[in-house]
Amino acid sequence: MDPSAVAALLSPEGRALLEGLPPYAEVDALRLGTALRARGTDPAIVAAALTQARLRQRARAKFGDAAATMYLTPAGLEQATRREVAAHHARRYAAAGAGLVADLGCGLGGDAMALANAGVRVLAVEADAATAALAAANLARFPGVEVRHGDALAVSLDGVDAVFADPARRTGGGRRVFDPAAYSPPLGALLDLRTRVPDLGLKVAPGIPHAALPADAHAQWVSVDGDVVEAGLWFAGLAPEGPGRSALVLGPRGTAVLAEPAPVPADAPVRAGQVRPLAAFLHEPDGAVIRAGLVARLAEDIGAGLVNEDIAYLTGDAPAASPFATSYRVLDLFDFGLKRLREYLRTRDVGALTIKKRGTAVEPEQLRRRLGLAGRASATVVLTRLAGRQVVIVVEPV
Repeated sequence: MDPSAVAALLSPEGRALLEGLPPYAEVDALRLGTALRARGTDPAIVAAALTQARLRQRARAKFGDAAATMYLTPAGLEQATRREVAAHHARRYAAAGAGLVADLGCGLGGDAMALANAGVRVLAVEADAATAALAAANLARFPGVEVRHGDALAVSLDGVDAVFADPARRTGGGRRVFDPAAYSPPLGALLDLRTRVPDLGLKVAPGIPHAALPADAHAQWVSVDGDVVEAGLWFAGLAPEGPGRSALVLGPRGTAVLAEPAPVPADAPVRAGQVRPLAAFLHEPDGAVIRAGLVARLAEDIGAGLVNEDIAYLTGDAPAASPFATSYRVLDLFDFGLKRLREYLRTRDVGALTIKKRGTAVEPEQLRRRLGLAGRASATVVLTRLAGRQVVIVVEPV
């Protein structure tokens, strides 16, 4: 965000205007902005306040009710940790006995808020001046939090018990960065902080390859309501479970963690699972389980096998009573072919089709258009491979 827009927003006039705005509605924004400017309100303050109102509405998905009083930027909101995940981060630090945590690359301050709520003091450091100013406003009500504008790698860590870092993973143009060496700061430079403060926690992209993980890390992938939102690397006292990989699933059924029964190096190869013929039920592992390389572990837990050695679908004789998988009853199976699939669905008057896929190059939206369905019934199909064949599995959710 432009520094002048931040200054306008944080001015007494800007704060008063923002707090007096009605709940944001896109259809009313233009009319409201025109009316405010006609009343003599500074156009820069009007623009900044309406932008904040829109961002606060979007931020409710991540921050809940706290979003109503936060100051935000689009990039900061995109990278910010969800409130329930930040709370899990904070509990790690509190359990490790950290009195003062350095939050390096604090962004808008979401993790610092969670740490403060857990009773931990925080030194929050942000390189971008405008974002640091907004973070200071967001964290002003927490007496145990200090916000500094500066280089995360240059800040003194004297007296700091533990470090949390969330490096930027987007370019200036907004494109995602997948190479950990291209993070800002780079992952390697952050890992070097362990020589100064062993209790280190890092937030990284969920797509980080296992080979890029330090062997002594505990790497945990996190999904919220079925969406994989992040991976975290935890070291020393912040990883009481020891090195390895795990999946943390947060959803309507509560919180659950899946890991191998004994610690292994975080960069260990993914364990192979047993392949079985398709049975009465198909199980779809949670994305965090797949990212963590724990599909074989899940198969053992639920008494299932893989449908194919390199495809993350499982099969078994009963539904999976597990928060780590969604189960489907198998209704039909046949080789994939556009004509055959179209005829199958039209015979059953299907118009609404859910298409799931793994191990196939078929694009669901393109296939849906080519099928040209117009019926009244609904159906779910899974496109995958069995024993080297491209197949269609017709299923229904359990």
